[in-house]
Amino acid sequence: MKQRRFYTENFKVKVMSADNIKIEDYCKDIYEWPESWEILPEDIAYGQEILKEIIKFIKFLILKNYTQKTLKKHIDNLWLLGGELIGRINSDEELRNLRAKDLLLKNIDSSGGPYSRHLDSEYAFNSFDSTCKKLYKYIK
Repeated sequence: MKQRRFYTENFKVKVMSADNIKIEDYCKDIYEWPESWEILPEDIAYGQEILKEIIKFIKFLILKNYTQKTLKKHIDNLWLLGGELIGRINSDEELRNLRAKDLLLKNIDSSGGPYSRHLDSEYAFNSFDSTCKKLYKYIK
């Protein structure tokens, strides 16, 4: 895993890697996301697989030293993306047979993410697409 060095007040080097990031420090309810996306009971297990991919990406973003505001924006957009993906596997059962990573790649690309009826402004659409583009670049 990629590691970054952060200097403390005493100039001792603290090594930060994705392995030692506590994701709950950045998103307290992240492990509840699959339940929030649930339409059918079997969605929870699939949502947990999606979440594994999302958590890897969030840790990558944290290591990029984005501001708290930027991280929050991406985290909120990733929650929305997960919900959209669960909605899609309930609309098309064949999608449920895909691995979570493959479902992500089927729904995001270099131009952005899937349409979401929950976005109500151009700013929100652009923000969501920005997150999806970053995720696509990370996964690809």
